[in-house]
Amino acid sequence: MLRALILEDEPLAANRLTQLLQAQTEVPLAVVATLASVQEAVQYFKEQPLPDVAFFDIQLGDGLSFEVLEQVDVHCPIIFTTAYDAYALRAFKANSIDYLLKPIDEEDLTKALQKLQRITASSGPSQAASLHVLQQALQQLQNPSAPVYKNRFVLKVGEHLRAIPVEEIDFFYSFEKATFLQTTDNRRFALDYTMDQLEQLVNPQQFFRVNRGYLVQLPAIKDIIHYTNSRLKLVLRQHTQEEVLVSRERVSTFRAWLDQ
Repeated sequence: MLRALILEDEPLAANRLTQLLQAQTEVPLAVVATLASVQEAVQYFKEQPLPDVAFFDIQLGDGLSFEVLEQVDVHCPIIFTTAYDAYALRAFKANSIDYLLKPIDEEDLTKALQKLQRITASSGPSQAASLHVLQQALQQLQNPSAPVYKNRFVLKVGEHLRAIPVEEIDFFYSFEKATFLQTTDNRRFALDYTMDQLEQLVNPQQFFRVNRGYLVQLPAIKDIIHYTNSRLKLVLRQHTQEEVLVSRERVSTFRAWLDQ
């Protein structure tokens, strides 16, 4: 039986979700805690064992449930509950963490739990990336024409969390199926994002995907050299590991990016 946590500040909604979960037969669950605020959730995740799944209402009385994830590590699957229109959250759903529209329907809940089992079994995509996609969708509800990009990346360094502003990042790169960021002070940190996800998360006026393995910020480029087969070679500050080439098919857009 799975252990479930509910984060919901509306008592009626919390009670209904509890009843629906207890009535589940295909994916049996037991509700181990019902919380009503960001503060309560942060305290819980600091002190208690992780549940098998958490149901997070997005808007709480003391803030957004994303704030919980910014303050503590929540390494368990999360299913969001929201009153937002499904069409505004299509990008979120495509990233494999599910959501339930209020009022919650029993059949939708069952499907979400079945999806949870599939994601867990296949070790689905980065939760951090998916959460950011949802944050973008929510902000775009208020201003649909304005793109939203990350201002910082929060990383776990040993037992600590470190927030690195994008201004302190020279470039992102992939190496042996892992993704890293390189800072302006020549430090390297592993990320849970793919290069394709990063390309969507950062401002394209600041960063350019020069090839499949490198996403570079302009101030990190010390020199640009003509190379064979109509390519360009970049000399990046504090980087001597390998040649960084602008792929031939990206040279023209790279030149336009430099000239904007």
